[in-house]
Amino acid sequence: MNNFKKLIPALFLGMILLLAACGGGGNDEGSSGDNTDGNGESNGETSEEGTSGEKGEIKIGLNNWAENVAVSNMWKVILENKGYTVDLTQVEKGALYTALEGGDLDVGLEVWLPNTDKPFYEQYKDKLAWHDVWFEGTTLGLAVPTYVEDVNSMSDLKGKADMFGGKIVGIDAGASLMKLTKDALKEYELENYELQSSSGPVMTAELGKAVEDEEPILVTLWKPHWVFAEYDVKFLEDSKKVYGEKEDINWVSRKAFAEDQPQVTEVLNTWKMDDQSLGSLMNVIKEEGDPAAGAKKWVENHQDLVKEWTSAME
Repeated sequence: MNNFKKLIPALFLGMILLLAACGGGGNDEGSSGDNTDGNGESNGETSEEGTSGEKGEIKIGLNNWAENVAVSNMWKVILENKGYTVDLTQVEKGALYTALEGGDLDVGLEVWLPNTDKPFYEQYKDKLAWHDVWFEGTTLGLAVPTYVEDVNSMSDLKGKADMFGGKIVGIDAGASLMKLTKDALKEYELENYELQSSSGPVMTAELGKAVEDEEPILVTLWKPHWVFAEYDVKFLEDSKKVYGEKEDINWVSRKAFAEDQPQVTEVLNTWKMDDQSLGSLMNVIKEEGDPAAGAKKWVENHQDLVKEWTSAME
């Protein structure tokens, strides 16, 4: 009995410490894992501050083209600010559609229709969900710097392969633009040219170096693209319309995406850009030298436009 009496103070102290540990965590500023203040009210912080991911994960397939890198990173910033986790996965164009069909990706933000991506559309038209236009009036084809004065059309290339070292600097081998260029070489009987596959960044790097040295260069190119703001470049006239007429850019998703993420689907269908808005986004990214940082800066400076797109989430 005496030994029990001696244990009472220790037991009493232990109970006090246990109660303190259970009830005192709410005032510890360093331990809070959510975006609430001491009264349980939201403090207004979003994105990387702790709410990102609470609404699910969006997996976006990213093609390594300037405008695709720009808008994919832009939507990563916007959606993470709204509480989603966004994963960007770089894929070639053909692999994008396969991954969407298999459910490994949710969304692809750049489909050129009705001409450029027609082969993919025909193959997957019943297997994927095809959504609204977000950019109207594209152009694609072969291009040269404007100082290459005696080459203004595809027909002008005949007999001038040596001027360009016999090569055309292309982009990803699986891109529709590359297939169309192969068709154009046959249609215009330009058998002395070799179409070299590379990537969007490699192509623009070679273009930039050639312009700096004022050397002739022949590249596959498309508009919208930041190079038109940076360099004096011209498309070659395509009188046979191998590259087709002006097109629009849509977005595509796996079949059940709209059912799984109706708000995101509505927001992406509300999204619209033009030469000015998309060009400014690409230029900010180029100036920052980092797609994520550039997209974040652009989103911060264009909140009125972003709020217009995301009104369904407000």
